[in-house]
Amino acid sequence: MEIRKNIFWVGAVDWNVRNFHGHTYTTKRGTTYNAYLVVDEKVALIDTVYAPFADEMIEKISEIIPPEKIDYIIANHVETDHSGALPRLLERCPRAKVVGTQKCKEGLYKNYYGNWDFQVVKSGDSIDLGRRSLTFLEAPMIHWPDSMFTYCPQEQLLMPNDAFGQHYATSERFDDETDQCALMEEAKSYYANILWPLGSVILKKIEEVKKMNIPITMIAPSHGIIWRKDPARIVNAYASWAANKTEASAVVVYETMWKATEKMARAITQGLTDSGVRVKLYDIAESDRTDVITQMLEAKGFVFGSSTHDNDMLPALGGFLELFKGLRPKGRVAFAFGSYGWAGGAVKEIEGVLQEAGVETAMPGIGIQYAPTAEDLKRCYEQGKAFAEEIKRR
Repeated sequence: MEIRKNIFWVGAVDWNVRNFHGHTYTTKRGTTYNAYLVVDEKVALIDTVYAPFADEMIEKISEIIPPEKIDYIIANHVETDHSGALPRLLERCPRAKVVGTQKCKEGLYKNYYGNWDFQVVKSGDSIDLGRRSLTFLEAPMIHWPDSMFTYCPQEQLLMPNDAFGQHYATSERFDDETDQCALMEEAKSYYANILWPLGSVILKKIEEVKKMNIPITMIAPSHGIIWRKDPARIVNAYASWAANKTEASAVVVYETMWKATEKMARAITQGLTDSGVRVKLYDIAESDRTDVITQMLEAKGFVFGSSTHDNDMLPALGGFLELFKGLRPKGRVAFAFGSYGWAGGAVKEIEGVLQEAGVETAMPGIGIQYAPTAEDLKRCYEQGKAFAEEIKRR
């Protein structure tokens, strides 16, 4: 696939992968591993693919040029879904120079222990390929310390590795060719589950790129589709997400043992709904965590509930809240609820997690012993209504 004159997509589509990052991310639409071959007086390959797809990538390259003619392999990021094919590729082109940041050099060595010819680059450094050049911009913590963007000024083409990507396997390669709703859903999911905690870093990098005043008419990330119709669309979306812009909506997440906590959750949800606040309700033991986190990205309010077990919350919610803590959401409000038998504990533990995550507890938690009465459910309903007003007030 030629994305610009003599610039080719030589990546791989992974239709079947369903879990990523140690099963913390569900990739229900699969993913792609994008690599880009620039053929000029000198030849550069920007990023590689996951190791199981190395031969597929090399076959694509071989349809264009002999792999031995590659002069530079640009490593924007160490993570093995992008660098896994490097050892196999370097067997075919041993004279190629690997290019990346100092952190990238250290990370690649620790992953593969290859004594490769490596050129360390910093922001502003460039490589001349002939009619084109490649300029590098360090992007530490978007989303690893080694991360880097590669920019081709002659083509106004940005190749930012994991930034602006999606886990989205399609037969199409460009944004204007694919389902727009699915595309933005996957872009939002990708940001929420991978980049959410890095919002301040992302905002600074977007501002830095804007101040450089470089034209960008195409963004080619290392997962998913290439943005050619309107690259500003995804940049603006990132700016909004990174700025923690929210809407007057809520997400209710709970885990129940004998349905008492579920009844409470449904009453709270009804109170929110009747007050005009859009709400999503999830039993975390039965729901996809990736979807839940995606819905939380733009919501102002969170409600977490659990039955008490051994003076603590149930394990599925406990595991989810460990992920939640790492997201470090800002500007949100929340409260906790749950049922218990002879001794409570879950509500207190949930409130402790909210404090650790830096999320404001907007109102006291609700704990109800055994099965809730009609009066108890009325109390939950009213708390949902009160929380809705708190969300709208913020």
